[in-house]
Amino acid sequence: MLSSDEEGSGEEYLFKIVIIGDSAVGKSNLLSRYSRNEFNAHSKATIGVEFQTQIMQIDGKEVKAQIWDTAGQERFRAVTSA
Repeated sequence: MLSSDEEGSGEEYLFKIVIIGDSAVGKSNLLSRYSRNEFNAHSKATIGVEFQTQIMQIDGKEVKAQIWDTAGQERFRAVTSA
């Protein structure tokens, strides 16, 4: 967790969340539904890693969530393990 005094960026807390799982189980759509309230039944496979950032107020404190969406295919396993 980062204090806004230490970073000067404004957020009081930063959480990094990684979504992992097998290929074609809906990881990208889960993130899309949460961050943009969208769902695409015909979305393309994720290549590598993508992420979205959400900022919210909880108990008067600014909380920033960095949500990482990983590729499920075995050939991208090196990227997701990093």
